Amino acid sequence: MAHGPMELSERQAGVLRLICDTFAPGDGAVPAASALGVPEVVAGLVAGNPRPAERQTFLRLLDLWDTRLGGLALTGSPRTFSSRSPADREAVLVAMSQSRLPLRRTAFSALKGAATLGYYLAPGPTGHSPVWDAIGYPGPLGTRADAPPPLLAVQRVTADATIDCDVVVVGSGSGGGTAAAVLAGAGLDVVVLERGEYYDDADFDGGELSGLSRLYASGPTATAEGQLSLLEGACLGGGTVVNWTTSFATPDHVREEWAALGAHQFAGDEYAAALATVTDRLGVNRDHNLASARDEALERGAKALGWHVDSMPRNVRGCDQGIDCGRCGYGCRLGAKQSTTKTWLTDAAANGARIHVGVSARRVLVEAGRATGVEAVGPDGHTLTVRARAVVAAGGSLQTPALLRRSGLTNPNIGRHLRLHPATAVWALYPEVVNPWEGTLQARYCDEHADLDGEGYGVIYETGPSNPASALAFLNWRGGRQHLDMMRQLPHAGVIGVITRDRDSGRVEVGKDGEPVVRYRLSARDREHLHHGVVGAARLAEAAGAHTVFSGHQSGAGFEPGRRGTLESFAAEALASGYDPGRCAMAALHLMGSVRMGGDPGDSALDPDGATWEVPNLVVADASTFPTSSGVNPMISVQAIAHMNATRLAARLG
Repeated sequence: MAHGPMELSERQAGVLRLICDTFAPGDGAVPAASALGVPEVVAGLVAGNPRPAERQTFLRLLDLWDTRLGGLALTGSPRTFSSRSPADREAVLVAMSQSRLPLRRTAFSALKGAATLGYYLAPGPTGHSPVWDAIGYPGPLGTRADAPPPLLAVQRVTADATIDCDVVVVGSGSGGGTAAAVLAGAGLDVVVLERGEYYDDADFDGGELSGLSRLYASGPTATAEGQLSLLEGACLGGGTVVNWTTSFATPDHVREEWAALGAHQFAGDEYAAALATVTDRLGVNRDHNLASARDEALERGAKALGWHVDSMPRNVRGCDQGIDCGRCGYGCRLGAKQSTTKTWLTDAAANGARIHVGVSARRVLVEAGRATGVEAVGPDGHTLTVRARAVVAAGGSLQTPALLRRSGLTNPNIGRHLRLHPATAVWALYPEVVNPWEGTLQARYCDEHADLDGEGYGVIYETGPSNPASALAFLNWRGGRQHLDMMRQLPHAGVIGVITRDRDSGRVEVGKDGEPVVRYRLSARDREHLHHGVVGAARLAEAAGAHTVFSGHQSGAGFEPGRRGTLESFAAEALASGYDPGRCAMAALHLMGSVRMGGDPGDSALDPDGATWEVPNLVVADASTFPTSSGVNPMISVQAIAHMNATRLAARLG
């Protein structure tokens, strides 16, 4: 939710301009960051962070940055940043990125991410950035004048209120939307609470700034150690509105692994039936996977190596698989993506469910060991109390454990067993034009290395649309001109994503402000698998005919097949650079497992019904229920679990 403009002092604003212009100085033909309003964009993104402590940390960093003390702390030299030449300022930043001190590296990564993201997001004073022209990017598509009106009627909190229902569902994404439909379809009176806003076809313009600022969670944006950036949807429909439509069923070996941890139905007919129902309701098909130029390259490389490659199952109807599809991570203008707003929430509303948006659930009300409702707060501080016979928590793997802790639950497994599918990417530059922001979101995948240890843990390779801001997530920075020159080659880039099925886990804690804090470090074996994937992606790119290949390592690890370096030298350089915080750009796009289901309260947070061990009518129905990581894009698994858990709850409520 918005928190108003970021109030910067004149000095803070000046420091932010200096930082942004050092990361993005332009080149004479292309303006510097401050000329395009980038500092204001960065300040606006920080202002959207729901955590006051993190906003204050940002302001303190600006206060400290251009002082002798700040210079000493951040660079080891007491010289102020502003007193240096532009070249020296760049050298200071590069030195920070290579520091032996993790704090300096992660501070660099955070600033780099903010400044460069702002540079490619900012539309500039004319509404069409000259930076986009310089890198060959056409910019936002604009809204559709012929878009249909929104399907759903939603309510907002404008005054203190108390309402009654049978079941209140917290969250409206993959899990919450599905659970709401099942419960309302069973004749129960359902209320859905969503902290984000409702956006539909007519609101989507294909723009990165509008998409990121409205449809994604504004915090937390990274793990506490700074090793992985975090990305999750935060609007009505959650991640289903912004994900890439990849619709894999839970693999059989994963189902067996989950069942072995105590929720035996994962291996049986009940869960299989839930998977089938979800797949049918979302219209999952392989008729909309025309290969983009990115996918053609992945397929070409895999076939040249004799590796596995296959087409993607996708939850779309009438997808253009072209210009629009590549922007679908910022909302589908065509209404082709079968998000929960188009499917389950529509079903729920048709059966009387009431949907409230812009409201944040703060705690589950518990009396005598039973959940009696939810207390939530609107954007203006008004309280909405929802009294209910049962509560379904579906806020996702970060917010659900935080909600349970704020509500007084004490099971030690709440927040443990967090999996993140650590992901990175390898850049491949081809002679031909790829225009990676166009074409089917994801049409091909390669699972040649999905089992690297004989136990079902490894990596999968997928491509994805690379609009400038999303591409930046996996691009290093070695200087302002170098970075801009690399982005000028974006039309020829086919980025190959490496998604790791993490065997080991992190945890979600709750800060003093009640918000989630994510603690996660790659284990040695997961790091080994990730590195194997980086080398594998480079091998795919080389086999596909790329003339330049490089990873997201800040060191600049890369090679030019047949001209400079080899795959082997690249592998050695990437390994030497390492994967510690700040060493390699990594992200978590699939957040799972922090409130896992199982058969024993000693190692799980939920019983086989998906109910908390302490409060039997408090059920969880999101990715936090996963006993271990799914190993594939999790949407179908989330919805199948939600369908199963909600069906069981409906039977208990009668």
